[in-house]
Amino acid sequence: MTATDLTVRLGPLTLKNPVLLASGIFGYGDEFAGLADYSQLGALVLKTITREPRAGNPPACRTAETPAGMVNAIGLENVGLEAFLRDKLPLALAHDTNLIASIAGDTPEDFAHCAAALDSTPLAALEINISCPNVKHGGMAFGVSPEASAEVVSAVRAATTKPIIAKLTPNVTDITAIAAACQRAGADALSLTNTFSAMVIDVEKRCPLLAANTGGLSGPAIRPAAVYRVFQVARAVDLPVIGMGGIWNASDALEFILAGASAVAIGTALYADPAVGHRVLAGLRDYLERHRLATITDLIGSLELH
Repeated sequence: MTATDLTVRLGPLTLKNPVLLASGIFGYGDEFAGLADYSQLGALVLKTITREPRAGNPPACRTAETPAGMVNAIGLENVGLEAFLRDKLPLALAHDTNLIASIAGDTPEDFAHCAAALDSTPLAALEINISCPNVKHGGMAFGVSPEASAEVVSAVRAATTKPIIAKLTPNVTDITAIAAACQRAGADALSLTNTFSAMVIDVEKRCPLLAANTGGLSGPAIRPAAVYRVFQVARAVDLPVIGMGGIWNASDALEFILAGASAVAIGTALYADPAVGHRVLAGLRDYLERHRLATITDLIGSLELH
């Protein structure tokens, strides 16, 4: 049998395989330097940046473990656009694979400013974070409205020639309406889902455990819900989808791919295993070989419903 082909396309962007590391936990790449050869993966999505540096939410308690998951309320703490370009991007470029920057802002103009500043860099694409539940302004405030989502995507589309990936929130009544609005506004791909809004309570103190009161739930606990949303969106729009939410192994990744995702992104599992992406990649290759499939694209959206 010929070698398996793991190449996938996200609109105009070609990836050598469908395994990405999601924005946030991987940081800007320097925190994980030396722990694994991340150049083997399809793409690395760097920590979200904003026009100006942000301190994020109160540092007293930003994360809480839950059964099969984690709730976080970091609040998009980041170094800001200028420091990212000067200090972080050169280090990230040491990883010889596609790099995707994640951008956020309080206004569509903030997003556009970041996009324009990143347009001449070697970055492969831009992810528009319109779905963070842990900030008071911007973030999910855009992602819960088709009109607001489209306004941000349109502003970024006018500011850059790079492929645009809109990152969607699951905290909406109809995620397909948001996806369709992003497609009409010029997005090249979609990534979903971001975290689910959540709260953890300290019953002895009778107050929220997180200093920000609420946060976003990630990890295996959200995977079935995230898979369903990928299934919905992949059938509602004509755009490639990056699926994420609780991926711990190749079987988890395959659920997203069968549901319609062209690629998958791994986040919370990195806390447990910095090489989890490599294990998932090896598992996907083994699955193709066992099922005598020549290419991973044969599996995308191949779910057979009852």
